[in-house]
Amino acid sequence: MADMRIAAGNMADMTREAAYDEHADWYAAYVQGPARRHTAQTAEALSELLGDGQGQCLDLGCGTGIHADTIRALGWQPVGVDVSIGQLQHARQMLPVAVADGGRLPLADSSVEAATATLVHTDVADWGRVVNEVARVLHYGGRFAYVGVHPCFVGPFAKRGAGEVRLFTGYWDRSVQFSGPGMAEGIRPRVGVRHRTLADVLGALPAAGLALDAIKEVGSDGFPELLAFRALKRNE
Repeated sequence: MADMRIAAGNMADMTREAAYDEHADWYAAYVQGPARRHTAQTAEALSELLGDGQGQCLDLGCGTGIHADTIRALGWQPVGVDVSIGQLQHARQMLPVAVADGGRLPLADSSVEAATATLVHTDVADWGRVVNEVARVLHYGGRFAYVGVHPCFVGPFAKRGAGEVRLFTGYWDRSVQFSGPGMAEGIRPRVGVRHRTLADVLGALPAAGLALDAIKEVGSDGFPELLAFRALKRNE
């Protein structure tokens, strides 16, 4: 694929099944139902950090396309990629999509004006590689807006209750973890989780040539649930 002009429904063959495929219908209902407060918080942070603009905006790991309208309302033309064909069956109703691995984007260098991603750093095997790919496909001066679970307060090492968070040992453990005291509900018991520390999440930006421009913590009940940031691709 030479540039960002991806036709709606263009779904290339993949060699492995995405973890979300068998849960796609459930997840589409979940993010608009039981998790709607979290979805709204994510959309609000994404809107604030992406900001108004023009041109194409890559929604990396777009899932069911839940944030396509948020991106479009800011003036951007959203185009989504994800490894989950099951989720893209929902997303293709919301925006043009293609099956693609975030660590191997089928896009030309400097081919998009902006990029977004939400809640993916706990899914991908190599977060640094994904950020490198985002930096590669962004125009110089382009922006990358990201919203993910807060690495310090959300994970298998944290048990959340009303108005409190209890932290357990394991924050430094970056191995794949599939269950834990804070993972009794939602998508994580179904698809697993890869923990990244705060340094892992933010440290990938300068390593890829992206400059942190803004950062935001979002939450309720006395602690942040989401970490959001905007990064800019440095000029040559």
